[in-house]
Amino acid sequence: MNGSVREIMEASKVLSVIRIRGTVDVKYEIEDTMKMLRLHKPNHLVLIDDRPAYIKMLHKISNYVAWGEVSAVMIEKLLREKGRVKGNKPLTDEYLKNNSEFNSITELAKKIYELKVKITDVKDLKPVFRLHPPTGGFKNVKKKPYSLGGVLGYHGKEIENLINKML
Repeated sequence: MNGSVREIMEASKVLSVIRIRGTVDVKYEIEDTMKMLRLHKPNHLVLIDDRPAYIKMLHKISNYVAWGEVSAVMIEKLLREKGRVKGNKPLTDEYLKNNSEFNSITELAKKIYELKVKITDVKDLKPVFRLHPPTGGFKNVKKKPYSLGGVLGYHGKEIENLINKML
């Protein structure tokens, strides 16, 4: 065997998935896939890992979402600016100290980036980030793939530019 399980796990990445379009007149399978990923509304973002099952789901819904790899810095920024706990209160370092094993948002972001924890492992932390529409709008690129100058589909590390516009 060429790669051990440890090497495969270390090569795994955290992906951010942003729902761009709505689901009017959409096939049931696509709508169901978005529900499984917790992408209930446009401008919602979730963090997932890059296991093959998730990648297949992303390819199925690629005409409705934008996705790519995120850094630990971007995960921390998302948690600080858009992280919410039960009661729609902002996530704080103090909340993490009192309600989890983590001492700070920075520590949590690092563990999420290393795929050692999931967002759902933190008590009452909402797994969906609600973003704003991007500054300046989409400018007629909402229905084109990223490779053709649009916004849909796989962005790679460039997804962070879109996230920054939507924060």
